[in-house]
Amino acid sequence: MQRPWHSVSIDDCGESLRPLRSVLTCMEPHPYVSLGAPYGNGADPFCLRQGVRSRLLAAQVHLQGITMGTGLHPLRFGIFDAWRPVSVQAFMVNHAIEQECARQGIDPEDSEQLNRLESVRSEVARFWAPPSSDFLIPPPHSTGAAVDLTLIDAKGSPLDMGGEIDAIGPESLPLHHADAAVEHPDGTAALFHSRRCLLHRVLSQAGFVRHPNEWWHFSFGDQLWAWTVQADRAIYGRVPELFSLEP
Repeated sequence: MQRPWHSVSIDDCGESLRPLRSVLTCMEPHPYVSLGAPYGNGADPFCLRQGVRSRLLAAQVHLQGITMGTGLHPLRFGIFDAWRPVSVQAFMVNHAIEQECARQGIDPEDSEQLNRLESVRSEVARFWAPPSSDFLIPPPHSTGAAVDLTLIDAKGSPLDMGGEIDAIGPESLPLHHADAAVEHPDGTAALFHSRRCLLHRVLSQAGFVRHPNEWWHFSFGDQLWAWTVQADRAIYGRVPELFSLEP
Protein backbone atom coordinates (compact mmCIF):
# COMPACT_ATOMS: atom_id res chain seq x y z
CA MET A 1 0.00 0.00 0.00
CA GLN A 2 1.46 3.32 -1.09
CA ARG A 3 1.45 6.18 1.40
CA PRO A 4 1.08 9.85 0.39
CA TRP A 5 4.55 10.56 1.77
CA HIS A 6 6.25 7.95 -0.43
CA SER A 7 6.59 10.60 -3.12
CA VAL A 8 9.03 12.56 -0.93
CA SER A 9 12.67 12.23 -1.96
CA ILE A 10 15.36 11.21 0.54
CA ASP A 11 18.80 12.74 0.97
CA ASP A 12 20.25 10.83 3.90
CA CYS A 13 22.46 12.91 6.18
CA GLY A 14 24.52 9.92 7.27
CA GLU A 15 24.01 10.14 11.04
CA SER A 16 24.63 6.95 12.97
CA LEU A 17 22.16 5.02 15.07
CA ARG A 18 22.71 5.65 18.77
CA PRO A 19 21.46 3.53 21.72
CA LEU A 20 18.63 4.68 23.97
CA ARG A 21 18.89 2.36 26.96
CA SER A 22 21.38 4.49 28.88
CA VAL A 23 19.36 7.69 28.61
CA LEU A 24 15.67 6.71 28.36
CA THR A 25 13.41 4.09 29.88
CA CYS A 26 13.07 1.24 27.39
CA MET A 27 10.22 -1.15 28.03
CA GLU A 28 11.69 -4.61 28.58
CA PRO A 29 11.47 -7.29 27.43
CA HIS A 30 11.27 -5.89 23.94
CA PRO A 31 7.94 -7.12 22.55
CA TYR A 32 9.11 -8.13 19.08
CA VAL A 33 12.33 -9.75 20.28
CA SER A 34 10.19 -11.82 22.64
CA LEU A 35 8.15 -13.03 19.65
CA GLY A 36 11.30 -14.17 17.87
CA ALA A 37 11.51 -11.36 15.32
CA PRO A 38 14.65 -11.72 13.17
CA TYR A 39 16.85 -8.80 14.17
CA GLY A 40 20.03 -10.80 13.64
CA ASN A 41 23.59 -10.33 14.90
CA GLY A 42 22.43 -9.08 18.28
CA ALA A 43 21.10 -5.82 16.78
CA ASP A 44 19.53 -3.48 19.32
CA PRO A 45 16.00 -2.25 18.49
CA PHE A 46 16.33 0.52 21.06
CA CYS A 47 18.34 2.82 18.79
CA LEU A 48 17.59 6.04 16.89
CA ARG A 49 19.52 8.38 14.64
CA GLN A 50 21.65 10.80 16.62
CA GLY A 51 19.57 13.87 15.79
CA VAL A 52 16.29 12.12 16.56
CA ARG A 53 17.69 10.84 19.85
CA SER A 54 18.78 14.35 20.87
CA ARG A 55 15.31 15.76 20.16
CA LEU A 56 13.69 12.96 22.14
CA LEU A 57 15.92 13.66 25.13
CA ALA A 58 15.04 17.35 24.98
CA ALA A 59 11.35 16.47 24.78
CA GLN A 60 11.62 14.32 27.90
CA VAL A 61 13.22 17.18 29.83
CA HIS A 62 10.32 19.37 28.77
CA LEU A 63 7.79 16.69 29.71
CA GLN A 64 9.28 16.30 33.18
CA GLY A 65 9.32 20.05 33.67
CA ILE A 66 5.70 20.69 32.79
CA THR A 67 4.35 17.68 34.68
CA MET A 68 6.39 18.54 37.76
CA GLY A 69 4.93 22.02 37.54
CA THR A 70 1.48 20.59 38.12
CA GLY A 71 2.54 19.40 41.56
CA LEU A 72 2.50 15.77 40.50
CA HIS A 73 5.36 13.34 40.06
CA PRO A 74 7.08 14.06 36.74
CA LEU A 75 6.18 11.80 33.84
CA ARG A 76 8.68 10.22 31.47
CA PHE A 77 8.67 8.47 28.14
CA GLY A 78 8.46 4.71 27.97
CA ILE A 79 10.10 3.55 24.73
CA PHE A 80 8.21 0.64 23.20
CA ASP A 81 10.14 0.31 19.94
CA ALA A 82 12.53 2.33 17.79
CA TRP A 83 14.81 1.08 14.99
CA ARG A 84 13.34 -1.86 13.11
CA PRO A 85 14.97 -3.64 10.14
CA VAL A 86 12.79 -4.57 7.16
CA SER A 87 13.05 -8.25 8.08
CA VAL A 88 11.36 -7.50 11.41
CA GLN A 89 8.77 -5.31 9.68
CA ALA A 90 7.81 -8.26 7.46
CA PHE A 91 7.71 -10.61 10.46
CA MET A 92 5.46 -8.28 12.44
CA VAL A 93 3.08 -7.58 9.54
CA ASN A 94 2.54 -11.33 9.16
CA HIS A 95 2.14 -11.69 12.93
CA ALA A 96 -0.44 -8.91 13.05
CA ILE A 97 -2.43 -10.54 10.24
CA GLU A 98 -2.31 -13.91 12.00
CA GLN A 99 -3.41 -12.41 15.30
CA GLU A 100 -6.27 -10.49 13.72
CA CYS A 101 -7.43 -13.58 11.81
CA ALA A 102 -7.40 -15.55 15.05
CA ARG A 103 -9.37 -12.82 16.81
CA GLN A 104 -12.02 -12.82 14.09
CA GLY A 105 -12.10 -16.59 13.68
CA ILE A 106 -10.75 -16.54 10.14
CA ASP A 107 -8.88 -19.51 8.68
CA PRO A 108 -6.30 -18.06 6.24
CA GLU A 109 -6.14 -21.41 4.44
CA ASP A 110 -9.88 -21.51 3.76
CA SER A 111 -10.50 -20.43 0.16
CA GLU A 112 -14.08 -19.51 1.07
CA GLN A 113 -12.80 -16.85 3.49
CA LEU A 114 -10.51 -15.01 1.08
CA ASN A 115 -12.63 -11.86 1.16
CA ARG A 116 -12.45 -11.72 4.95
CA LEU A 117 -8.70 -12.37 4.81
CA GLU A 118 -8.20 -9.49 2.37
CA SER A 119 -10.25 -7.27 4.65
CA VAL A 120 -7.89 -8.13 7.52
CA ARG A 121 -4.84 -7.44 5.35
CA SER A 122 -6.25 -4.03 4.41
CA GLU A 123 -6.99 -3.15 8.03
CA VAL A 124 -3.53 -4.21 9.19
CA ALA A 125 -1.98 -2.14 6.38
CA ARG A 126 -3.55 0.99 7.89
CA PHE A 127 -1.25 0.58 10.88
CA TRP A 128 1.75 -1.39 9.66
CA ALA A 129 3.88 0.02 6.85
CA PRO A 130 4.59 -2.35 3.96
CA PRO A 131 7.94 -4.14 4.48
CA SER A 132 9.40 -2.73 1.29
CA SER A 133 13.06 -3.34 0.46
CA ASP A 134 12.96 -0.39 -1.96
CA PHE A 135 15.29 2.31 -0.63
CA LEU A 136 12.97 4.94 -2.12
CA ILE A 137 10.06 3.95 0.15
CA PRO A 138 11.55 2.58 3.39
CA PRO A 139 9.32 1.63 6.31
CA PRO A 140 9.63 4.52 8.80
CA HIS A 141 11.19 2.48 11.60
CA SER A 142 13.86 1.11 9.25
CA THR A 143 15.27 4.63 8.94
CA GLY A 144 16.00 5.06 12.64
CA ALA A 145 13.84 8.17 12.60
CA ALA A 146 10.63 6.77 14.12
CA VAL A 147 9.81 5.79 17.67
CA ASP A 148 6.83 4.12 19.36
CA LEU A 149 6.38 5.36 22.91
CA THR A 150 3.99 6.11 25.72
CA LEU A 151 3.90 7.96 29.04
CA ILE A 152 5.13 6.29 32.23
CA ASP A 153 4.92 7.38 35.84
CA ALA A 154 7.69 7.75 38.43
CA LYS A 155 7.60 4.00 39.12
CA GLY A 156 8.00 3.15 35.45
CA SER A 157 4.43 1.97 35.00
CA PRO A 158 2.76 2.89 31.68
CA LEU A 159 -0.25 5.18 31.91
CA ASP A 160 -3.52 4.01 30.45
CA MET A 161 -3.80 5.81 27.12
CA GLY A 162 -7.16 4.34 26.14
CA GLY A 163 -5.75 1.85 23.65
CA GLU A 164 -2.80 -0.51 23.47
CA ILE A 165 0.21 0.16 21.27
CA ASP A 166 -0.11 -1.82 18.01
CA ALA A 167 -3.85 -2.38 18.47
CA ILE A 168 -5.64 -2.92 15.16
CA GLY A 169 -8.78 -0.83 15.44
CA PRO A 170 -10.26 2.64 15.87
CA GLU A 171 -8.94 3.01 19.43
CA SER A 172 -5.48 3.50 17.91
CA LEU A 173 -6.49 6.68 16.08
CA PRO A 174 -5.02 9.69 17.91
CA LEU A 175 -8.38 11.48 18.33
CA HIS A 176 -10.45 8.39 19.07
CA HIS A 177 -11.54 9.71 22.49
CA ALA A 178 -11.96 13.38 21.50
CA ASP A 179 -15.75 13.44 21.06
CA ALA A 180 -16.42 11.49 24.25
CA ALA A 181 -14.05 13.81 26.11
CA VAL A 182 -16.18 16.81 25.11
CA GLU A 183 -19.42 15.08 26.10
CA HIS A 184 -18.05 13.80 29.42
CA PRO A 185 -15.17 16.04 30.54
CA ASP A 186 -14.86 14.19 33.86
CA GLY A 187 -14.89 10.70 32.33
CA THR A 188 -12.12 8.27 31.47
CA ALA A 189 -12.24 9.20 27.78
CA ALA A 190 -11.31 12.77 28.70
CA LEU A 191 -8.36 11.44 30.71
CA PHE A 192 -7.17 9.30 27.80
CA HIS A 193 -7.57 12.18 25.38
CA SER A 194 -5.67 14.59 27.61
CA ARG A 195 -2.78 12.13 27.95
CA ARG A 196 -2.59 11.62 24.20
CA CYS A 197 -2.67 15.38 23.70
CA LEU A 198 0.13 15.84 26.23
CA LEU A 199 2.30 13.27 24.46
CA HIS A 200 1.61 14.93 21.12
CA ARG A 201 2.16 18.46 22.38
CA VAL A 202 5.52 17.73 23.98
CA LEU A 203 6.86 15.81 21.00
CA SER A 204 5.54 18.24 18.39
CA GLN A 205 7.28 21.08 20.21
CA ALA A 206 10.50 19.11 19.76
CA GLY A 207 9.87 18.86 16.02
CA PHE A 208 8.31 15.40 15.80
CA VAL A 209 5.20 14.55 13.80
CA ARG A 210 2.61 11.94 14.73
CA HIS A 211 1.43 9.14 12.48
CA PRO A 212 -2.17 9.88 11.41
CA ASN A 213 -3.43 6.44 12.50
CA GLU A 214 -1.32 5.77 15.61
CA TRP A 215 -1.30 7.77 18.84
CA TRP A 216 2.06 6.24 19.85
CA HIS A 217 4.13 6.68 16.65
CA PHE A 218 6.28 9.80 16.19
CA SER A 219 9.09 10.60 13.80
CA PHE A 220 11.51 13.29 12.76
CA GLY A 221 13.38 13.53 9.48
CA ASP A 222 11.76 10.65 7.59
CA GLN A 223 9.37 10.82 4.63
CA LEU A 224 6.26 11.10 6.82
CA TRP A 225 7.84 14.01 8.68
CA ALA A 226 8.88 15.76 5.45
CA TRP A 227 5.44 15.31 3.91
CA THR A 228 3.71 16.61 7.05
CA VAL A 229 5.85 19.72 7.49
CA GLN A 230 6.17 20.24 3.72
CA ALA A 231 9.95 19.95 3.73
CA ASP A 232 11.74 19.55 0.40
CA ARG A 233 13.13 16.13 1.31
CA ALA A 234 13.60 13.61 4.07
CA ILE A 235 16.99 13.49 5.76
CA TYR A 236 16.82 9.88 6.98
CA GLY A 237 16.46 6.82 4.78
CA ARG A 238 17.08 3.11 5.26
CA VAL A 239 20.79 2.85 6.02
CA PRO A 240 21.02 -0.09 8.45
CA GLU A 241 24.82 -0.20 8.74
CA LEU A 242 25.15 3.20 10.43
CA PHE A 243 25.55 1.98 14.01
CA SER A 244 27.45 3.54 16.88
CA LEU A 245 28.14 1.73 20.14
CA GLU A 246 28.70 4.97 22.02
CA PRO A 247 26.17 5.43 24.87
